Amino acid sequence: MAANILLVEDEPAIQELIAFNLTQAGHHVMRADSVEAAQNMVRSALPDLILLDWMLPGISGIDYARKLRGDERTKQIPLIMLTARSDESDKIVGLDAGADDYITKPFSPRELQARIKAVLRRRAPEATDDPVEVKGLRLDPVTHRVTVHGNPIELGPTEFRLLHFFMTHAERVHSRTQLLDQVWGDHVFVEERTVDVHIRRLRAELETSGHDSLIQTVRGTGYRFSAS
Repeated sequence: MAANILLVEDEPAIQELIAFNLTQAGHHVMRADSVEAAQNMVRSALPDLILLDWMLPGISGIDYARKLRGDERTKQIPLIMLTARSDESDKIVGLDAGADDYITKPFSPRELQARIKAVLRRRAPEATDDPVEVKGLRLDPVTHRVTVHGNPIELGPTEFRLLHFFMTHAERVHSRTQLLDQVWGDHVFVEERTVDVHIRRLRAELETSGHDSLIQTVRGTGYRFSAS
C-alpha cells in the first residue's frame, strides 16, 4: 500500500534519488532539507513514516528524533534514520533517540524499500499491503475486499478504513479523537460523534455473520476490536 513519506535530507542529489525510487514504488514523498521545513510539514499533516538524515543544517536529525518522540502528537510516527555513520555506538545513539531503524549510506533502493516495509509492518500495519484475518473475517488492502468465510461484504470507504485500522490494532482501546486522527486523517475537522455513526454502519454490515461483536464499546473511553 502506498504510504505518505516525509524525506528529510539536505543533500539534493541524495534527496532526488531517494524520492525518485520511492515514487516509482508507489509512495507519495514530501521533501524537506532541514528540520525547520520538516516541522512545518508535520504541523499540516502527519506522514505515515519519516526518513530522517542524521546530519542536517541547524537542528540535527538526532535532536529532531528526540523531539518527535517527546511530542504526544508525533511519538507514534515510524522513523528511519539515514546516515553515513556506521559505528555501533552511533547506531545505538540513533535507536536510543527513538528511531525504529537505522540505515547506513550508501544503500540500495531495494534495501530501503525492505526496511520501510518492515517498519510499517511493525509500527503502522494499516499502511501495508498485508491481508488481515480474524475469525473468518478477512480484509485485503490490495483488492479492497472484505469477506466472511469467503462471502463478500460491501463496505463504504470510511468503514473499510475503520475496519482495517481496528483489525491491525486488535485488543487496543482507541478514543474517538484517536480514531479520527488515524482513520479520517490528522487535521481533518469533523465532530467526534461522526465516529459513532460509522461504527454503527460497520456493525450493521457485520451483524449478519455475528462479527459485529468484535467491535466493543469501552464505556467512557472509546472502542476496541477484540476476538476474545
